[in-house]
Amino acid sequence: MSKTSFRPAEVFHPGEFVRDELATRGWTQATLASIIGRPIQVVNRIINGKKAVTPRTATELAAAFGTNPEFWLNLQAAYALFQEAVDFAGIQRRAKEKS
Repeated sequence: MSKTSFRPAEVFHPGEFVRDELATRGWTQATLASIIGRPIQVVNRIINGKKAVTPRTATELAAAFGTNPEFWLNLQAAYALFQEAVDFAGIQRRAKEKS
């Protein structure tokens, strides 16, 4: 079975979405950190793409922004997958050859 793999032109770290939400709401990083009960350094590292969104953080962001944790985890997973340079077609071909 042949599948065409889709690769978006660009995927953003969830931190960029957090930054947008802060701007929309007029919140600072310190405000969000206070709301979710986390150090400002955690919020800053997420916004700057240096820290992944974990299930805990996804739940906190969802509660703060009125979304759901899956939204944030899906953004993180899409970003992580985009960052991987895997020879998908080559692996599929080699697996088929072994079958």
